[in-house]
Amino acid sequence: MKKVVLAYSGGLDTSYCLKYLKNEKGYEVHTVLVDTGGFSAEELTAIEKRAYELGSAQHANLTIVDKYYDKAIKYLIFGNVLKNNTYPLSVSAERVFQAIEAIKYAKKVGASAIAHGSTGAGNDQIRFDLIFQTIAPEIEIITPIRDLKLSRQEEVEYLQKNGVSYSWEKAQYSINKGLWGTSVGGKETLTSGQPLPSEAYPSQLQKEGEEKVTLHFEQGELVGLNGKTDKPSNNIVALEKLANAYAIGRDIHVGDTIIGIKGRVGFEAAAPLIIIKAHHLLEKHTLGKWQQYWKEQLGNWYGMLFHEGQFLDPVMRNIETFLQDTQKTVNGTVTVSLKPYHFSLDGIESENDLMNTGFGQYGEMNNAWTSEDAKGFIKILGNAQNIFSSVNKLDHD
Repeated sequence: MKKVVLAYSGGLDTSYCLKYLKNEKGYEVHTVLVDTGGFSAEELTAIEKRAYELGSAQHANLTIVDKYYDKAIKYLIFGNVLKNNTYPLSVSAERVFQAIEAIKYAKKVGASAIAHGSTGAGNDQIRFDLIFQTIAPEIEIITPIRDLKLSRQEEVEYLQKNGVSYSWEKAQYSINKGLWGTSVGGKETLTSGQPLPSEAYPSQLQKEGEEKVTLHFEQGELVGLNGKTDKPSNNIVALEKLANAYAIGRDIHVGDTIIGIKGRVGFEAAAPLIIIKAHHLLEKHTLGKWQQYWKEQLGNWYGMLFHEGQFLDPVMRNIETFLQDTQKTVNGTVTVSLKPYHFSLDGIESENDLMNTGFGQYGEMNNAWTSEDAKGFIKILGNAQNIFSSVNKLDHD
């Protein structure tokens, strides 16, 4: 019997694929769930049980949270990556790493094919296929949802017809949770004007008032939270828990998909948004002008290529080297105020703070130069535009 590995999440699409590949195509289906921080131990156990109930010959849960942080999230923070100034690549990044681990697992168990539950109208199909064909071009890629052009309603009906109970109400929203945020897709995100209802988001408002938290960075990494030192991945989880109580991090991302159509998706990413904004503020104090300029350019490119599944392109390693090198002086503590549905940055403390010098105080006092120095500098600085204006007899009306 032919063996196929299915990248499995326990959701509607992959549940359909499992049943379809076994019943209609006669495959021996092996399922693998790659946990990037979105599942509790209880949830992983329940998903494994469900996979066997649906007919999986063998199921594996692979938890790669720290690897995911070290190889992906760390650089998304270094680059202050927000797609279209909004979206922290919550799903984009984890899909790439789920694909890498799934195809490695398929090679390990000797599968002749690998399958995923992506549709033909989204980005995930490209992220999965690009990784699969690069790492194991000899393994066939099977995509039932894409090939059959199935609607979510048709998937539910097929499962019900095959004795699998699946609630249509549950199927109306697609929720993907990971260490770097949760995406929420549903009927409203298929429109241009409707917001997601509050109840569609995983976290609901539990706290009122204001709460201050301190984030401690060393060489750009979040190594402490509220005075407690821990590894960055644990700090992200802890911050998410604190901020979720205020329902922080909700938004809707609108962007250009890899296949050329516009897409809209809701997300909840309290910790990622707070960390990126806090890290960016700390960089404003501790990096030079041109460091910040080139970081912004390369960070945007890095995020775009990552979003479009090009993580294995060698230029990504080059950009990571640059981003890592810029973080040597990004050290200090950022204080953030958490409030219902939003947060604000209070300020920073850092030994590398370039404001804390004896050279001068913006708008106040020049300590390291005289007024004559300033006049001479301004005169020389204006030479180029003065010459251009004079030669071309510009009146600047």
